[in-house]
Amino acid sequence: MEHLDKRKKVLIMLAIMSAMLFAALNQTIVGTALPRIIADLGGMKYYSWVFTIYMLTSSITAVLVGKLSDIYGRKPFILIGIGIFTIGSFLSGFSDTIIQLIIFRGVQGFGAGMIMSTAFTAVGDLFSPRERGRWQGLMSAVFGLASVFGPTLGGYIVDNADWHWVFWVFLPFGAVALIMIWTLFPSQVKKQGGSIDYFGSLFLTLTIVPLLLAFTWGGKDYEWSSVQIIGLFAGTVVALLLFLFTEKKVKNPVLPLELFKNSVFSLSNLIGFLLGAGMFGAIMYMPMFIQGVIGTSATKSGLVMMPMTLSMVIASAIGGQLITKTGKYKIIALIGLLIMTTGLFNLSRMGTDTSNTTAILNMITVGVGLGLSFPVFTLTIQNAVDYKFLGVATASSQLFRQIGGTIGVAIMGTVMNSKMTDKIKELAAEAQQGGQAGAIPPAMKAKIQALQDPQLLMDPEKLKKATEGFPPEMQAMLKQIFSLTREALSYSLTHVFLIGACVIGAGFILTLFMKEIPLRQSNKGETPAEEENKVTAKAE
Repeated sequence: MEHLDKRKKVLIMLAIMSAMLFAALNQTIVGTALPRIIADLGGMKYYSWVFTIYMLTSSITAVLVGKLSDIYGRKPFILIGIGIFTIGSFLSGFSDTIIQLIIFRGVQGFGAGMIMSTAFTAVGDLFSPRERGRWQGLMSAVFGLASVFGPTLGGYIVDNADWHWVFWVFLPFGAVALIMIWTLFPSQVKKQGGSIDYFGSLFLTLTIVPLLLAFTWGGKDYEWSSVQIIGLFAGTVVALLLFLFTEKKVKNPVLPLELFKNSVFSLSNLIGFLLGAGMFGAIMYMPMFIQGVIGTSATKSGLVMMPMTLSMVIASAIGGQLITKTGKYKIIALIGLLIMTTGLFNLSRMGTDTSNTTAILNMITVGVGLGLSFPVFTLTIQNAVDYKFLGVATASSQLFRQIGGTIGVAIMGTVMNSKMTDKIKELAAEAQQGGQAGAIPPAMKAKIQALQDPQLLMDPEKLKKATEGFPPEMQAMLKQIFSLTREALSYSLTHVFLIGACVIGAGFILTLFMKEIPLRQSNKGETPAEEENKVTAKAE
């Protein structure tokens, strides 16, 4: 599709970005609306499954469709993806039970995986690696915009209308995107000799699903040493071995192992894994600090988070333009990772006396670094592999980033819980030594223990109910307990941000060792390996 005129390419990209915006908005809008949805449908114990099922189905679909789109072309899969996602959104709005909602969210995930995988790959079809930087930056900016407007709109809808409209409000966007891609996106002829690797696909799925479930449930629903978690990890190892054995035997593997012999491909995926871990860690736990430690309301915390997202959008667009203009991407990635590491380190230095202004400035630093570095490693992977592997290579970068995010959030959550428990015990012991706990009536001790739950700090209504029944003379003691809990939460979250800084710092170090292959001016001509050999020869 590289031969198309510029005007048609721009129109196709607008169609692709509208499809991505449709999927991204439907994902981000759910977060703020879900508590109200659960209150209506019930099933609080299945709360996390609304997100988990979406993550599982989208991750699996993305990597499988990546290979299939290399054989059959991108158009059928992005159209099918929009159709499935639209149906999933429509049905989600009609959910009468939490189980129905989980099932329909799974349907949404299948569609989202197809859209995301084919959308980023289509950029590679339309533009040479040298031109892709600009568009990869804009595609990343679409996610940023969805992160800004989705949660705000979700909160507005559940406050002023029926929650079902959360899933229906963007359906017209899907219809427009479907029509634009149907009419504008060129069809591709199926590649000869392309067969589907059914067993490889099965074993890859059986590797991904238990791995993600283990890190999703570990430390929360089950202990890390429990039979369930160990069993999931064991299943992952067995499936991975069967997958590797299968991929060496089949003619047309779903994820060619030869790609990992390419140092740029392997290193970029490893860095993407680390970037996902650090990125999701900051995004997941920063609202907890703003609400629980600083004491900002849930509504205002969204506004406090907004500058980080906007800075990411702007930096992503600027970074993409610079890559296209200069042809240099390694320096952009290094600057971005260094800035992001600095921002996360600054977050780790915050405490109970931190203001919203300081938090915003630190988050803007993280956002700028993330915006500069995030699009680069998809570009490096696309530039490093032969064009025939474009779809599966692009999908692999998304998969590694998703797995990194899941594992990163799980490990950071475990660290947070461990550090918080230790700190609460330490502060409680200090209070007892000071004689401050001696006046607690025996009947009140159980209630006092319940007040040490940090989740109460983020829910004023629950906090108010929890403090009912305490006599006036104990109000000073209650304030002290909340102060100690807030201090323990701050202590645990600063460790989370410090881990994030170390993870991104490791990504910075790895990037130093990555070869910078010149961005090709066309999708045809020399293979990346030939160009890399030329660069090496010149260096010698």
